[in-house]
Amino acid sequence: MSHRKFSAPRHGSLGFLPKKRSKRHRGKIKAFPKDDPSKPVHMTAFIGYKAGMSHIVREVDRPGSKTNKKEVVEAVTIVESPPVIVVGVVGYIETPRGLRPFKTIFAEHLSEECRRRFYKNWYKAKKKAFTKYAKKWQDEDGKKDIEKDFAQMRKYCKVIRVVVHTQIKVLKKRQKKAHILEIPLNGGTIA
Repeated sequence: MSHRKFSAPRHGSLGFLPKKRSKRHRGKIKAFPKDDPSKPVHMTAFIGYKAGMSHIVREVDRPGSKTNKKEVVEAVTIVESPPVIVVGVVGYIETPRGLRPFKTIFAEHLSEECRRRFYKNWYKAKKKAFTKYAKKWQDEDGKKDIEKDFAQMRKYCKVIRVVVHTQIKVLKKRQKKAHILEIPLNGGTIA
């Protein structure tokens, strides 16, 4: 350990502590915009991947600054956002201890890149994820159950979130597993 003779201000922000490897590769969305029923139904979030960096020349609009009304070169990040695919719906009910998932309904067909997320090793896997669930869509009893679930969601749920996955094959990445996330729907009414 080095010993300095005099005290000095610390280096670096405490906001970035603890400095260690992240537990999750993809960031967590901790807050979503407030719901406004007067607006049309829309998703409140989106997922994007950093594609690279570039620079732009822009005019600064900062009165009182030396660079006001002058051109400056700034670094910019390019974010690639391929369209997401909706694969399910989750309904949440209000409880005294917060939101609780009430029902989850998945689509009949899930792409390979989405199903890869449920396996550690796709090559050795049996690839059976969601095969039983897909059969539910085939027969009449299963379809009635799904319709009943949708009706119950309309009746009891306060928050509706859609389960989406990214189209990783569209990106110029080696990764084949899609990222899956829940995005709340805002605007309109549930009924």
